[in-house]
Amino acid sequence: MAKRTASAKKQARSGAKRYARNRATRSEVKTLIVKARKSLADAGAESSARTESTVEALRALDRAASKRVLHRNNAARRKSRLARQLAKVATAAPAPAKGKKSAPARSAAPAAKKK
Repeated sequence: MAKRTASAKKQARSGAKRYARNRATRSEVKTLIVKARKSLADAGAESSARTESTVEALRALDRAASKRVLHRNNAARRKSRLARQLAKVATAAPAPAKGKKSAPARSAAPAAKKK
């Protein structure tokens, strides 16, 4: 049987509205994630631009999760991946300028105490 009652018709209309709104939000989130990944992959981009685009994508993921457009675990997983990529790029910072000495490397193992 087709949807005949007034309440069923209204539910179908509101479902279509929700679908369109959620689809737009998901599309925006995906676009921001792609932009953030491209900025992280771009070697010539400034670190502030990388951070800004990544933070914008993280905020969009949070908004989508709070509106329940995305499941919270899905949003958390995507945020984690972006944050890992940002940290990886941040640690691969260029070497310090010539002429400056860096601090001596310390060994990972603690020094043995003598009695």
